[in-house]
Amino acid sequence: MANPWRGEVALEIDGERRVLKLTLGALAGLEQELGAGSLVELVQRFESGAFSARDVLGLLAAGLRGGGHEMDAADLGRAEVAGGPLGAARAAAELLTRAFVLPEQAAGDAAHAGEGL
Repeated sequence: MANPWRGEVALEIDGERRVLKLTLGALAGLEQELGAGSLVELVQRFESGAFSARDVLGLLAAGLRGGGHEMDAADLGRAEVAGGPLGAARAAAELLTRAFVLPEQAAGDAAHAGEGL
């Protein structure tokens, strides 16, 4: 089970439930991989709905690495994700939110996460 207090998000990939988490190392790698000037820039892209499929894949792959799963963005791009592209985008937005906001604060924010989807 995913623990929101630890920043974890659960997502079903290829029929298997996996727990994702953005660790500091995963975030640093993600920043470099996506070419974001800062994590704030990445958060702003999700808040405004201006994120790309590459952003979603990068976030989920970083979360998988942080959660101890060996799956890169290329493998994830070929995988069956529960909820399809919309489910993947929502999980990525939730993962990013949980990395920086306490669960009780996120309760209100989660209702708005991915509204631009």
